[in-house]
Amino acid sequence: MTSTWVTHAISEINADYQRSADTHLIRLALPGFPGIQLYLKDESTHPTGSLKHRLARSLFLYGLCNGWINEGTTIIEASSGSTAVSEAYFARLIGLPFIAVMPASTAKRKIEQIEFYGGRCHFVKSACEIYAASEMLARELNGHYMDQFTYAERATDWRGNNNIADSIFRQMKHEPNPVPDYIVMSAGTGGTSATLGRYLRFQDHNTRLMVVDPQNSVFLDYWQQRDCSLKSEVGSKIEGIGRPRCEPSFIPDVIDEMMRVPDAASVATMQWLESQLGRKVGASTGTNMWGVLHLAARMREEGRSGSIVTLLCDSGERYLETYYNSAWVNEHIGDLSPFKAEIDSLIK
Repeated sequence: MTSTWVTHAISEINADYQRSADTHLIRLALPGFPGIQLYLKDESTHPTGSLKHRLARSLFLYGLCNGWINEGTTIIEASSGSTAVSEAYFARLIGLPFIAVMPASTAKRKIEQIEFYGGRCHFVKSACEIYAASEMLARELNGHYMDQFTYAERATDWRGNNNIADSIFRQMKHEPNPVPDYIVMSAGTGGTSATLGRYLRFQDHNTRLMVVDPQNSVFLDYWQQRDCSLKSEVGSKIEGIGRPRCEPSFIPDVIDEMMRVPDAASVATMQWLESQLGRKVGASTGTNMWGVLHLAARMREEGRSGSIVTLLCDSGERYLETYYNSAWVNEHIGDLSPFKAEIDSLIK
C-alpha cells in the first residue's frame, strides 16, 4: 500500500510538471544550406535550466513508485553538475535532503545552483571516482543513490507521454520537412539517445540518430567494438557528456551513426552559436551543433533537402569562468582557430 507521503510527493512532482510549458524549438537560418532546415530544441528553458530537468523528474517518480524513496530519505547522485541541479530542485520540492557527488572541477555556477536549492556537494578528484563515492555515502546515510547512469534509459517512457522525442515531432508537424533526416544528440548517461532511438523505431520514422561523442569518452569505441570493459583514464572536458566507462543506460543498438568531436571543436562551435542566437549556450550544445553542421554539409554535397534537429542542452551562463574565459580555454582546451576556420568553410 502506498504511503500518504509518497502519494503526496508524486502529486507535487506532477503538479510541478503541469506548471511548466514545453520547451521551444528554434529554427536556425543559415543561407549556406539551401533547402536544409536546422533546429535546436531549447532545453535551457526548464525551471532548472537544462535538459536534465526531464531526467530528474523521471528518476524521482521512478524511485518513488519503486518504493526506493520514502519520507526522510537522503538522495545521493553522481553528477557533473546539471543533473544534480535538477535533482536538488525536486528534492527540495518534496522535502528531502540531497547530496551531489561530483568532480572538484565542476563549474562554480552549477555548485551555487545546487546549494541554492538546498543541496550539498561532495567533491572527488576525478569523474572516475563519483560512482564509488556515491555508493559509499548511500550506505553510510541509509540513503538512496539515484544512479542516473544506470536508470536513465528505463525511467523515461520512450513510447510517448510527452517525452523529448514526442515533443520534437509534435513541434515539427507544420515545418517544411516535418520528419527530420537526422536527430543529433550527445550522450551523458545515454538515456536521451536511448529514448530518441527507441521512439524513432516505435513510430517507424525514417529518421537517423547520430550521437556525437567528445574526447576521452568511451561511448564511440563501445559502439564500434561492443566491448563494455573499455575505460578511459581521464574524464571528458565537456561537462555533462562523455563518460570514462561504458554506462548501463547507453544503448548502442538504437544509434545509427556516431561522430568523435574534438574538445576545441565543441568550444569553437559553442562560441560561434552565440553569434547566431544572441545568447550563450553550453559546450555540449557546441558538440551537438558540430555534428549538425557536418551532416548539413553532407546533405548539401549530396544535393538533398530536409531537416536536422538537435538539442540546446543548457545555458552558457553556467560556464562564464570556463568555456567563456579565454585564459581557461587556452590552458585546458587549446587553440580554437582551426575549428573556427572549419565552421566558416562549412556554412559558406
